Amino acid sequence: MTKLDDSTRQKLKRVSTATLCTALFKRGLRNQFIQDVRPLNTQLENMVGEAFTLRYIPAREDLNPLAVFRDRSHPQRLAVEQCPEGAVLVIDSRKDPRAASAGSILVSRLMMRKVAGVVTDGGFRDSPEIARLSIPAYHNRPSAPTNLTLHQAIALNDPIGCGDVAVFPGDVVVGDAEGVVVIPAHLAGEIASEAAEMTVFEDFVTEQVLNGESILGLYPATEPATETKFSQWREAAGR
Repeated sequence: MTKLDDSTRQKLKRVSTATLCTALFKRGLRNQFIQDVRPLNTQLENMVGEAFTLRYIPAREDLNPLAVFRDRSHPQRLAVEQCPEGAVLVIDSRKDPRAASAGSILVSRLMMRKVAGVVTDGGFRDSPEIARLSIPAYHNRPSAPTNLTLHQAIALNDPIGCGDVAVFPGDVVVGDAEGVVVIPAHLAGEIASEAAEMTVFEDFVTEQVLNGESILGLYPATEPATETKFSQWREAAGR
């Protein structure tokens, strides 16, 4: 499934979700940042991968007893075993963290299968254990009850909504210490390149501001002298 080229992946690992949101906004895309999800571990590198999706609906008690987990074709189990290496499992939990979308055992399995990360607009159980894993994981808040109490896994790798954002299979998902942004697949390469360039300029601006410069004429660069100074800085910095 994964078609994201390594050059684009590496660029996205070095830029912020804030910068990506600005690049997307320039193209008229205003609603790509997943709302109300947070990383369990802010010390990991950026999460980057193509979306592989799982959708929950409200549980119906007669169809959602604990025994459903014995079924090897259960959508949640299939998601964990089929999400491709390098992809991101994105879960539509209807923005409801009262029951867990998954727990540490399933997330550990995803990690061992070299999945790039996991995102839910619901909650994870065993969140302290998940926070110690080396896989990026994003959720709304901790939630101890099993997903079966409120959520019924119903569809695998269909378009979903996660935190008020439309997520299509294959969209490029990027997460950092602030949150998660979704990039339409056909824009990923150009967004990554633009964001990488924006990051170089923002690093220059930050250095100037910390040296006492005013933002006027600097950010945005409305003064010709700013462009000259940036070019000189960039050459000296080898960037």
